[in-house]
Amino acid sequence: MNKAGTEITYLEAIREAQAHALRDDPRVFIYGQDVGAFGGAFKATKNLAKEFPGRVLDSPISEDAMVGLAVGAAIEGMRPIVEMQFADFSTVGFNQIVNQASTLFWRTNVACPITVRLPFGGTSGSGPFHSQCIEAIYAHYPGLVVLTPATVEDAYSMLLSGIAVNDPVIFCEHKFLYYHLKAEKLPSEALPIGKARIVREGRDLTIVTYSAMVHEAIAAATELATEGWEIEIVDLRSIKPLDTDTVIASVARTGRLLCVGEAWPWGGVTAEVIARVTSEGYGLLDAPPQRLNAKDTPVPYHPNLWAAHRPTARSVAAAARNLLRQ
Repeated sequence: MNKAGTEITYLEAIREAQAHALRDDPRVFIYGQDVGAFGGAFKATKNLAKEFPGRVLDSPISEDAMVGLAVGAAIEGMRPIVEMQFADFSTVGFNQIVNQASTLFWRTNVACPITVRLPFGGTSGSGPFHSQCIEAIYAHYPGLVVLTPATVEDAYSMLLSGIAVNDPVIFCEHKFLYYHLKAEKLPSEALPIGKARIVREGRDLTIVTYSAMVHEAIAAATELATEGWEIEIVDLRSIKPLDTDTVIASVARTGRLLCVGEAWPWGGVTAEVIARVTSEGYGLLDAPPQRLNAKDTPVPYHPNLWAAHRPTARSVAAAARNLLRQ
């Protein structure tokens, strides 16, 4: 429970992690558009500027400049947290992230401990400029760590872990989970970065997923359990690094693999997982692995179209039934 005795939301966990980092390490500061007195676009930095004066700083409306400043500060020994208002906007700072931050240690032997927070994923009515899942783009580049927490506990512990590592971190926090997820308390310990979590044990089929899709998979598995199927769910937690061992061990138990992601299918995380399983664990499969992603179109505005665009518990359950029949 938090101080008021109420449950802690996913968004509050992110705020608390930042407060913890600011309190414990004088090198940490937050930089982004309207993160100061306004508290950020989603209030992830609410009241932090007041509690930590001079360390929660408003930036110009230039994602390129924001990340560039963070890289320079990291070179000088600081540990900046950069808040993007929406993940989609981070592409304006793409050059600084993938050509500067990700390569800095390789080029100079100087660490670049920056954390870039990306509010990503769809919400009803957000449309194509505020809903994109671009985690696979960043995972493509060596040198970046890409985190995708699916729970309140991971939102807190993985952000703290990301701030502490010496590599540039892309922290993908799902906007739909901000207020939909709650927990009784924050964790005192957690799995390390790069370790997947078995959310639900099963014997008939493995669903590998991450972020908000974990909860769609849980709902689908609950429905399928009424039909006698036992579905195992693996939450990747981080996609770079990716815990191939846990995924393959799960497939060894079930013989079937369904990968689910909210992002577009082309060159995505689900494709990477299937490629690894087929190359390293082909003999474990009793049926061809399948994947379920968003439709290969820009994200629609209308709530009904958006609901049809992304995977849901219903479409996950349908895809699982098809695979179970093979």
